[in-house]
Amino acid sequence: MRFELFIAARYLRAKRRQAVVGVITAISVIGVAAGVASLILALAITNGMRRDLQDRLLGSTAHVELMRVAADGIRDWRPLLERLRKVPHVTAAAPGLYGQVLISRGARSGGGLIKGVIPADERTVGDLLQKVTEGSAEALEPVMEQVSKSASQRVSAALPPIVIGKDLSDTIGAKVGDTVLVTSPQGELTPLGLVPKYQRCSVVGIFKSGFYQYDSSYAFLRLKDAQRLFSEPDLISVISFKVDDLYKADKIGRVIELEAGQGFQTTSWMEQNRELFRALKLEQIVTFIVLALIVCVAALNILIALTMMVMEKTRDIAVMMSFGVTEMQVRRIFLLQGLLISVIGTVLGLIVGYGLSWVGGHYRFIHLDASVYSIDYLPFAPRVWDAAIVAAVSLGVSLVATIYPSGSAAKVLPAEALRYE
Repeated sequence: MRFELFIAARYLRAKRRQAVVGVITAISVIGVAAGVASLILALAITNGMRRDLQDRLLGSTAHVELMRVAADGIRDWRPLLERLRKVPHVTAAAPGLYGQVLISRGARSGGGLIKGVIPADERTVGDLLQKVTEGSAEALEPVMEQVSKSASQRVSAALPPIVIGKDLSDTIGAKVGDTVLVTSPQGELTPLGLVPKYQRCSVVGIFKSGFYQYDSSYAFLRLKDAQRLFSEPDLISVISFKVDDLYKADKIGRVIELEAGQGFQTTSWMEQNRELFRALKLEQIVTFIVLALIVCVAALNILIALTMMVMEKTRDIAVMMSFGVTEMQVRRIFLLQGLLISVIGTVLGLIVGYGLSWVGGHYRFIHLDASVYSIDYLPFAPRVWDAAIVAAVSLGVSLVATIYPSGSAAKVLPAEALRYE
């Protein structure tokens, strides 16, 4: 062990003539540990929010969507779909028809976004139909009649099958096997004016993605049934794509747009959710800055503790310098002592922070209001890279705090310090 490190460690664990110095040292260690643990937890939460929101968004929606610039939909879409499936980096494509509707059961109703789909194609670009927790989405397959294992789940050909989100089903009080009324504002023109068009549907499945935006408003119909509801024969509003590199979705989207020709435009998942992820990034930065102040307060305690220790050890410093210890060595002793305090606090903070993050991520005991935060629990996603950043900040701030007391110790004059001893 180097001489300076040996003396620094000896001073750190030696008994104090003034107990307050030991108390301040302990507070410094606790302060650094609390600051580091808080930073790790905050970064784990923001990373978890970003990860979970991104995973659920990408799992539930397509990477790229193609639509007409004019709001008249896409006609003759089958040859276009087959051609675009051959675009490089496109792994899957599916047609869809969107429309705002009112879904009601008895006196209870809720607004919804109907998507008419071909189930086999839709499953290749999104997994909402694979997250059906009640009933089954098999009834959406293009057959005239489907019979389930129980008689209560029999799907009549007279009532088109519909799959709705869990929160939407709770809002309108609908369960599997119930009949709901789907009303489209795109009604029919009659002598009495525009009359909204409606269609009774049988609930065959309820999905739960964990993302409130989808669970509270999304519903799926067969493409033919949706076209009939919206009075749009053989028309789709969007073609959805999955690509092999989701972070290049915007570039691949531009290639798809060029291949589709004039009158088409694409949007990627990054464009659709740019504000959301920008807000999460800003929140992460602000949280880091605010919680880093805890480490700064702990560093101030280190400065006070080392200053008082220099005052307490003035005679010892003078004796060492009279034996030939240089000013630089004295400066290193107190720099290393402050560093030891910081290292101990940082290690304890990392252990506590990652431990709490693991417990929170594993047991998910902190629940959230999904209508406010989009997800129903607080996610934790600690990263190794975060530990390196937090440790570097903690050690750096603590080292800055040791500059003044170590400099004061190096300026002790042995003759003056030992004059009255």
